Amino acid sequence: MTIISSAVLKQLWLTFGASLAFLIIGLVRGYSASAIPSIESNDPLLIQHSEQKSWIGAIPPLGAFVGSLLSGPLMQRAGRKRTLQLTAPLWGGGWLLLGFAPGFPLILAGRFLTGLCVGFVLAPAQVYVSECCDPEIRGRLGSLPTLSMSLGILISYVAGNWLYWRHLAFFSATFCAALFLILLPLPESPVWLKSRGLNAEPAVKWLQLSSRAVATVKDEEVHQEKVPDLEPKSLFTREIFLSSAVMKPLIVGFSLLIFQQFSGIDAVIFFTVEIFKSAGSKLDAMTATMIIGMVQLLSNGVSTILVDRAGRRPLLLLSAVIMCLSMGAMGTAFYLKFGSESWLGYLPIISLVVFMLGFSLGFGGLPFLLLGELFPTHYRSQLSAMASAVNLLSMFTVIKSYHALEAVLSSAGTFWMYTCFCAVAFLFVLFMVPETKGKSLAEIEEHFRGKKKQKEVVGLQTISSLVDNSAFRAP
Repeated sequence: MTIISSAVLKQLWLTFGASLAFLIIGLVRGYSASAIPSIESNDPLLIQHSEQKSWIGAIPPLGAFVGSLLSGPLMQRAGRKRTLQLTAPLWGGGWLLLGFAPGFPLILAGRFLTGLCVGFVLAPAQVYVSECCDPEIRGRLGSLPTLSMSLGILISYVAGNWLYWRHLAFFSATFCAALFLILLPLPESPVWLKSRGLNAEPAVKWLQLSSRAVATVKDEEVHQEKVPDLEPKSLFTREIFLSSAVMKPLIVGFSLLIFQQFSGIDAVIFFTVEIFKSAGSKLDAMTATMIIGMVQLLSNGVSTILVDRAGRRPLLLLSAVIMCLSMGAMGTAFYLKFGSESWLGYLPIISLVVFMLGFSLGFGGLPFLLLGELFPTHYRSQLSAMASAVNLLSMFTVIKSYHALEAVLSSAGTFWMYTCFCAVAFLFVLFMVPETKGKSLAEIEEHFRGKKKQKEVVGLQTISSLVDNSAFRAP
């Protein structure tokens, strides 16, 4: 019988708390797919034309882009945990505004506000988990937020089949209250506490973190006999921003998040019903949507199990190959339009199921996991927020450009364009993305500095005597 150590249980508890924020992100992403049909059938005067429907789907990423720009300074000053807690009541207010909205302008305002809160929590939640978990289990626990996002999308799809669109918004608001409450007993990130010159030992003891997990890298230019907590230089100086410790992980992180969106994932999530109808699929569109949501959840679960065994790079490479083949098949389905008389009428659903499987195995969650791993400690808040902003702006671009691309390239051409992005993503991972499996955050930072001689790694304190390192091994 496998005994799970108390260290793993506590870190798992913290991860579940942070992951609840990603579950609410999933509710935001899945809301329009269920709510728009409900509005059209119950309150048809609220939506007059298709452009309004487009904005209901597309405005949350725009709000999230704004929120992500603000989240960097906020989580640097307030901390990772407190940023999540401060966002929870505002998020609940956004859902309530959406539920009580008397007309289209306030529906948009509610959607924008819920999207704004997505931007507030996207980076802090993932960074919080990465900084509070031991390297041996950080991959598995760091993948749980993305699994929670998939669960949130599925919950929204399923609940939306039975709930009136206003009631679906009220239902979603209850998760915001749960987020605030579950975070109350949890500690702040020890890495953030140390960076602010605060006592991190209670948080380290509560989480029972190993010395590797809380180690940090110090520049050779800053000698130990000088002030140890010297305020780091601004990120936006030429010396810092163009340094290899910042620029290399910035290129990797930004690129992965851009490729994630330009694989076409949010065109699939937001317009699943429309895609199946226009492709002439033999399967009912709403049934197909539910299948896509379930496949995404299950395959994210598989990725969570494999990430600390197979590593990040192999899963990303496999993901890119599967996405490339399935998007190519989807484009073919649109080009040939087999129709319901042929068994090939199932090709659209098969293609998108395979695409969602491949996406969720790698590119669905690993770019967010790497968000909390790649960036140097002193600038992790700002760089993670910038990366989230790039990701969300890419999401908005993909969603708003889908119909325009259909008009210019045709549906087949649009999906073949996504195929090309998936192929480029494979090559990028092959040549540019390092493996971070089992490495501490300090060791990853050393890798990007690119110096051959050993760096000085300084822990928060000599804490190895506090707890037995064997307790930190994954069960």
